[in-house]
Amino acid sequence: MTLLEQLNQDMKTAMKNKEKQKLSVIRMVKSSLQNEQIKIGHELSQDDALTILNRELKQRKDSLNEFEKANRDDLVSNLRDEIAILEQYMPEQLSEDELLDIVKATITEVGATSKADMGKVMGVIMPKVKGKADGSLVNRFVLQQLQ
Repeated sequence: MTLLEQLNQDMKTAMKNKEKQKLSVIRMVKSSLQNEQIKIGHELSQDDALTILNRELKQRKDSLNEFEKANRDDLVSNLRDEIAILEQYMPEQLSEDELLDIVKATITEVGATSKADMGKVMGVIMPKVKGKADGSLVNRFVLQQLQ
């Protein structure tokens, strides 16, 4: 089942169960997917859909961070709920140990020896962990290993 099909099915369920917030989040994601599909002019692959979903999730996490800094508790709880809904559609996340193993293997694979090779390592590793790990966490692990 594609992401769009899953969203359609969950949207119907949310309507029946009168889950307003879940319905709102699903509609927003569907809208983003459809806008991207129009922009590129063809059906989205699962990879494209995952990229868009990841972008939506990252936007909310960034907003959550800013709202927490500003002590906007009224907006924080709402965003946490939205993030939880979005995470249901993401692939299972890698554990820190699994991610660290991938980082070490990739560094060995590309022959990186210093922070100057950071871009080379990140360019190889991000497609491997797409949707399965947060980019900032990957970045932190790569930096730790390249010191």
